[in-house]
Amino acid sequence: MVVLLAGFLPDPKLETSILSISLNTMWMVYTIPSGLSSAISIRVSNELGAQNPQAARLSVYISGIMCLTEGLFVAIITVLVRDIWGYLYSNEEEVVKYVSMMMPILATSDFMDGIQCTLSGAARGCGWQKVCSVINLFAYYAVGLPSAVTSAFVLKIGGKGLWLGIICAMAVQISALIVMMLRTSWDEEAEKAQARVQRSDGSITLA
Repeated sequence: MVVLLAGFLPDPKLETSILSISLNTMWMVYTIPSGLSSAISIRVSNELGAQNPQAARLSVYISGIMCLTEGLFVAIITVLVRDIWGYLYSNEEEVVKYVSMMMPILATSDFMDGIQCTLSGAARGCGWQKVCSVINLFAYYAVGLPSAVTSAFVLKIGGKGLWLGIICAMAVQISALIVMMLRTSWDEEAEKAQARVQRSDGSITLA
């Protein structure tokens, strides 16, 4: 959607090129928190299923520290390589300079993406897939997309404005997930997990 919107900007060829590079960079970095997300999802679900709610909560806290450390490290590296990263994709100075301007924004989104990815993994481990889907839908389409359009076309920020829309969506997503985690009763989640296991065992037996 972001690349599609970039086609309507004043210099669509340059803007789409920059946003394609930005998306490629983001997805490359995303593989790190994605692995952490899968790990915490499995760990939380296992601990809740084993009736160890405090261990599940501790796992979430530890993964939070890990994602903050990883996000900060990646953000620093992203900023440090901002002047040379563009040369991996193009020899045109205009593209390289634009990529250099985008990298600090990318660093911010990479940092936030690591947090939301880890929190989403913990939420999946708790069995909150439906809630997470609603949060994602609201964050990216009710907040992120309008913010991107406003920043890019009304405030005339261009491609950087489109990416700021993604950051706004991440901020909403992270805020919602943090509130959910802070309000979670881990003892109740362990009981719910046990109930799901029993229902699953019952359905297998009937089959």
